[in-house]
Amino acid sequence: FTMNVYLFAYDLMQFCGHSWIFTNMIIRFMTFGKDSLADTFHSIGLVMRLCQLLSVLEILHILIGIDKTCLLPRFLQITERIIVLFVVINSQEEVQGKYVVCVLFFLWNLLDVVRYTYNMLARMGIYYLPLTWLNFSLCILLYPLSVLAKGFAICVSLPYFESFGTYSIKLPFPFTFSIYFPYVLKMYLLVLFAGMCFIIRNIFSERTAHLGTGNIKNKRS
Repeated sequence: FTMNVYLFAYDLMQFCGHSWIFTNMIIRFMTFGKDSLADTFHSIGLVMRLCQLLSVLEILHILIGIDKTCLLPRFLQITERIIVLFVVINSQEEVQGKYVVCVLFFLWNLLDVVRYTYNMLARMGIYYLPLTWLNFSLCILLYPLSVLAKGFAICVSLPYFESFGTYSIKLPFPFTFSIYFPYVLKMYLLVLFAGMCFIIRNIFSERTAHLGTGNIKNKRS
């Protein structure tokens, strides 16, 4: 019971954070139009970073056994966001004003508002069929789109990493070892899309388990 209360509070906190971001983005776009897109990161970036840092707790929840979600798919999804948000976007001010950042934040928050709403109700044993269907179906469409947006954000950032040498390391003599960070990002693109195939397969498995027979099972998201 105590763990359920804790998990409910965690889901509620994430729901409030992502709902605020999502609502803020909609209102800003309706008010300022396209001008709001370039300023997305500066307006909501702090709350977005806090929510993503907090999501690292989900890995701990799985490791200690209070959440029954599969570890590897969730680990991949969380690390993808952490790397793109903190390493790629946060470190390059020139990337922060790109429209792809707004698209990425919109996709992330739309998915998370639905997911955390479903999780909160599931903690109380409530399984609302339309919400369950939405939770396990929306991500099939939006997750690949978010991966494409992540890949595009990485590609957009490459010229800036090449120009500024951010995170590139060259050790002094007598060492001849160096790390050219744009190459690291290019290799990570392969990992990103390979992980997408694995995660999509897991999403389909979860959807079948919850909706395949038309019955909603009492299983945590």
